[in-house]
Amino acid sequence: MLDCIFCKIVRKEIPAEIVYETEHWLAFLDIKPVNPGHTLLVPKTHFENLFDLPAERLAEFGGVAQKLARAVKMATNAAGLNLGMNNGRSAGQLIDHAHLHLIPRFENDGHRHWHGQTTPTKNELMEMKEKILAVLSE
Repeated sequence: MLDCIFCKIVRKEIPAEIVYETEHWLAFLDIKPVNPGHTLLVPKTHFENLFDLPAERLAEFGGVAQKLARAVKMATNAAGLNLGMNNGRSAGQLIDHAHLHLIPRFENDGHRHWHGQTTPTKNELMEMKEKILAVLSE
Protein backbone atom coordinates (compact mmCIF):
# COMPACT_ATOMS: atom_id res chain seq x y z
CA MET A 1 0.00 0.00 0.00
CA LEU A 2 1.72 3.13 -1.19
CA ASP A 3 -0.18 5.59 1.03
CA CYS A 4 -0.19 3.54 4.25
CA ILE A 5 1.83 5.37 6.92
CA PHE A 6 2.96 2.11 8.54
CA CYS A 7 4.06 0.72 5.16
CA LYS A 8 6.08 3.91 4.66
CA ILE A 9 7.73 3.35 8.05
CA VAL A 10 8.48 -0.28 7.10
CA ARG A 11 10.06 0.95 3.84
CA LYS A 12 12.02 3.57 5.85
CA GLU A 13 10.40 6.42 3.88
CA ILE A 14 9.19 7.98 7.14
CA PRO A 15 11.48 8.12 10.16
CA ALA A 16 10.52 6.17 13.26
CA GLU A 17 12.22 5.10 16.46
CA ILE A 18 12.54 1.42 15.60
CA VAL A 19 13.09 -0.86 18.59
CA TYR A 20 12.75 -4.31 16.98
CA GLU A 21 12.94 -5.77 13.50
CA THR A 22 12.82 -9.23 11.94
CA GLU A 23 12.14 -10.49 8.45
CA HIS A 24 8.37 -10.19 8.99
CA TRP A 25 7.88 -7.75 11.90
CA LEU A 26 8.77 -4.19 12.83
CA ALA A 27 8.25 -2.43 16.15
CA PHE A 28 8.59 1.28 16.77
CA LEU A 29 7.66 3.86 19.38
CA ASP A 30 4.21 5.43 19.09
CA ILE A 31 4.40 9.19 18.37
CA LYS A 32 1.32 9.82 20.54
CA PRO A 33 2.02 7.45 23.43
CA VAL A 34 -0.32 6.69 26.30
CA ASN A 35 2.85 6.39 28.41
CA PRO A 36 6.56 6.60 27.55
CA GLY A 37 7.63 3.39 25.85
CA HIS A 38 4.24 2.82 24.12
CA THR A 39 5.29 0.65 21.19
CA LEU A 40 3.57 -0.50 18.00
CA LEU A 41 4.26 -3.92 16.49
CA VAL A 42 3.35 -4.23 12.80
CA PRO A 43 3.74 -6.92 10.17
CA LYS A 44 6.07 -5.73 7.42
CA THR A 45 3.59 -6.88 4.79
CA HIS A 46 0.40 -4.82 4.62
CA PHE A 47 -2.57 -6.58 6.19
CA GLU A 48 -5.53 -4.47 7.23
CA ASN A 49 -6.18 -6.11 10.60
CA LEU A 50 -6.13 -9.35 12.58
CA PHE A 51 -8.70 -10.96 10.28
CA ASP A 52 -6.37 -10.57 7.28
CA LEU A 53 -3.17 -11.90 8.85
CA PRO A 54 -2.25 -15.29 7.39
CA ALA A 55 -1.78 -18.27 9.70
CA GLU A 56 2.01 -18.29 9.32
CA ARG A 57 2.27 -14.67 10.55
CA LEU A 58 -0.14 -15.37 13.41
CA ALA A 59 1.99 -18.35 14.44
CA GLU A 60 4.92 -15.95 14.99
CA PHE A 61 2.84 -13.16 16.49
CA GLY A 62 2.58 -14.38 20.09
CA GLY A 63 6.28 -15.05 20.50
CA VAL A 64 7.28 -11.72 19.01
CA ALA A 65 4.71 -9.85 21.12
CA GLN A 66 5.86 -11.60 24.31
CA LYS A 67 9.55 -10.87 23.67
CA LEU A 68 8.81 -7.23 22.91
CA ALA A 69 6.42 -6.88 25.87
CA ARG A 70 9.09 -8.12 28.28
CA ALA A 71 11.62 -5.67 26.86
CA VAL A 72 9.24 -2.68 27.01
CA LYS A 73 8.14 -3.51 30.57
CA MET A 74 11.71 -3.89 31.78
CA ALA A 75 13.04 -0.83 29.93
CA THR A 76 10.31 1.41 31.34
CA ASN A 77 10.16 -0.10 34.84
CA ALA A 78 6.42 -0.40 34.28
CA ALA A 79 4.18 -2.02 36.88
CA GLY A 80 2.26 -3.76 34.08
CA LEU A 81 1.62 -3.69 30.35
CA ASN A 82 -1.48 -3.63 28.16
CA LEU A 83 -1.60 -5.34 24.79
CA GLY A 84 -4.26 -3.92 22.51
CA MET A 85 -5.26 -4.47 18.92
CA ASN A 86 -8.14 -2.53 17.39
CA ASN A 87 -9.71 -4.28 14.39
CA GLY A 88 -12.00 -2.07 12.32
CA ARG A 89 -13.12 1.53 12.71
CA SER A 90 -15.89 0.67 15.19
CA ALA A 91 -13.21 -0.88 17.41
CA GLY A 92 -11.05 2.25 17.29
CA GLN A 93 -8.63 1.28 14.50
CA LEU A 94 -7.27 4.52 13.00
CA ILE A 95 -4.58 3.14 10.68
CA ASP A 96 -5.68 0.40 8.29
CA HIS A 97 -2.56 -1.68 8.82
CA ALA A 98 -2.61 -4.44 11.45
CA HIS A 99 -0.79 -3.31 14.58
CA LEU A 100 -0.49 -4.25 18.22
CA HIS A 101 -0.15 -1.61 20.91
CA LEU A 102 2.21 -2.45 23.77
CA ILE A 103 1.42 0.09 26.47
CA PRO A 104 3.52 0.20 29.64
CA ARG A 105 1.35 0.88 32.67
CA PHE A 106 2.17 2.57 35.95
CA GLU A 107 0.22 2.91 39.19
CA ASN A 108 -2.18 5.87 38.93
CA ASP A 109 -1.03 6.79 35.41
CA GLY A 110 -4.49 8.15 34.57
CA HIS A 111 -5.16 5.80 31.64
CA ARG A 112 -8.63 4.31 32.01
CA HIS A 113 -9.57 0.84 30.93
CA TRP A 114 -13.10 -0.22 30.00
CA HIS A 115 -15.37 -1.63 32.69
CA GLY A 116 -18.19 -3.02 30.55
CA GLN A 117 -21.58 -1.44 30.02
CA THR A 118 -23.96 -3.90 31.62
CA THR A 119 -23.99 -7.11 33.57
CA PRO A 120 -25.57 -9.78 31.35
CA THR A 121 -27.97 -12.34 32.75
CA LYS A 122 -27.03 -16.01 32.88
CA ASN A 123 -29.41 -16.63 29.95
CA GLU A 124 -27.80 -13.86 27.87
CA LEU A 125 -24.36 -15.35 28.55
CA MET A 126 -25.56 -18.82 27.60
CA GLU A 127 -27.18 -17.54 24.36
CA MET A 128 -23.99 -15.79 23.32
CA LYS A 129 -21.92 -18.84 24.21
CA GLU A 130 -24.13 -21.00 21.98
CA LYS A 131 -23.82 -18.55 19.06
CA ILE A 132 -20.02 -18.51 19.31
CA LEU A 133 -19.82 -22.29 19.64
CA ALA A 134 -22.05 -22.67 16.56
CA VAL A 135 -19.75 -20.48 14.47
CA LEU A 136 -16.65 -22.31 15.73
CA SER A 137 -18.13 -25.69 14.83
CA GLU A 138 -18.78 -24.70 11.19
